[in-house]
Amino acid sequence: MQSNNPVFRNNEGFSKASYNAYGNPTYAGNGAAYAGYGQAPASDPSTWSVGGPTAPGYAPAEPSAPMTIDSVVQKGFITIGVVLVAALATWLLTPDIRDGVDIAPLSAALVVGGGAAFALSLVNSFKRVVSPALVLLFAVAEGVSLGAFSKLIDAYAGGGIVVQAVLGTFAAFAGTLAAYKFLDIRVGNKFRTFVVAAMFGMVGLSLVELVLGLFGASFGLFGLGGIGIITAIAGLVLGVFMLILDFDMIENGIANRLPERESWRAVFALTVSLVWIYTNLLRLLAILNDN
Repeated sequence: MQSNNPVFRNNEGFSKASYNAYGNPTYAGNGAAYAGYGQAPASDPSTWSVGGPTAPGYAPAEPSAPMTIDSVVQKGFITIGVVLVAALATWLLTPDIRDGVDIAPLSAALVVGGGAAFALSLVNSFKRVVSPALVLLFAVAEGVSLGAFSKLIDAYAGGGIVVQAVLGTFAAFAGTLAAYKFLDIRVGNKFRTFVVAAMFGMVGLSLVELVLGLFGASFGLFGLGGIGIITAIAGLVLGVFMLILDFDMIENGIANRLPERESWRAVFALTVSLVWIYTNLLRLLAILNDN
């Protein structure tokens, strides 16, 4: 089944396994299918020839290491760690928000970091060969934007709201993962289509709001007012759905024995989902705290 998620669609190994004429599963990992019943595997010495490396009967080269849950976890710690370090650095290096203080550096960090993160997210989503360097560069840009955004919201609402949002985000991750495993959640094609369509719909609305804001007009959909609470709750629910989609794709990628490099693609998708949940949760807490 083909994925509708642009992050995973560029590698069909993140989809469910297909089956060959013998009824055996075939996988996209390493570019080869498993042999069916009655077929001699390539590693069978009886099938080797004495020719050179290019001869048809020559034993194939050793495949690269496959993607595993350990490789995803390791790269996940690295990527999320980069986001947190960049966010903390931005918080500490920008001036505190108080009367008479110029917040231009903080605003610049928010705009530049957010713009760079958005551009890199598009590149990473549609790039056929995942680039670890671009994923980490995205993490840096996202961290700068989150650090500035968090500092602005903290100045508005206060009360340790940022710590609450961080803890709530990881609680949402842990709870969703537990529900996915223990409730044996199955992801269908309609669910994938809905989640991706809703995600792009909200991104489109936010861009419209941004353009309108430049001309002094806005609906307040993603602000800290009454309408903002609706979009914040909707964004939280959508973020949980995005995590479910990510878990399903990672599970398929591991089952299909994709190359270990593809762990970076999986981690990028998880990072996007976690950032999505954090920003909406932070907005929601700010609105509730203000009321």
